[in-house]
Amino acid sequence: MRSESACYVYILAGQTGGTLYVGVTNNLPRRMFEHQSGTGSVFTAKYDVHSRVFFEAYADPEQAIRREKQIKRWRRAWKVRLIEENNPNWTDLSKGLF
Repeated sequence: MRSESACYVYILAGQTGGTLYVGVTNNLPRRMFEHQSGTGSVFTAKYDVHSRVFFEAYADPEQAIRREKQIKRWRRAWKVRLIEENNPNWTDLSKGLF
């Protein structure tokens, strides 16, 4: 089933070069709030992974899910390169989102 709302693939980091988390959502502000409040996932709460350092928007939810799975299979170096090509300073892109 297709949805008209955007879906987002995102990468969170604990710090520059730190632990990474790849996720997908149809409501980016809500999901970032959940991660930052410690209710987003056990993994992000346990490893203090809260800075959104990368995201991509997709009109098709199925395409977003495929992309998330693709990135999750990547080697860490490829994920770091993707982040640094788009956000070389690993700036938290969630700042000002709420």
